[in-house]
Amino acid sequence: MSHLKASLLDAIEKIPGVEHRYSPALQETALFLYGKEFAHFHHDHELDIKLGRSLIQREGLKHPQDSEKHPKRSPRSQWIEIRFNHPSEVLGLIRLVRLFADSCASKP
Repeated sequence: MSHLKASLLDAIEKIPGVEHRYSPALQETALFLYGKEFAHFHHDHELDIKLGRSLIQREGLKHPQDSEKHPKRSPRSQWIEIRFNHPSEVLGLIRLVRLFADSCASKP
């Protein structure tokens, strides 16, 4: 596991309701919010995360054009692949996970 992924997981596990564990169905590490998967890793530097269309649009996120796992993903998808290769990108991803978790907690 890369240092960046380890620091990401360490910070994310401190967000209430969030845990990471191996998903046998996906055969990779996944993130869960109160037991429901909302993200999974494609490798140590890419997270495929279900943020929802409104959060993706509000944050100005774009799906990578050179995506190997989801090359034909719709621009309207609730999922987006986010790559992180620098500590500042990890901090941004932690912020997004917090925003997502907070938005889910505020729903009835």
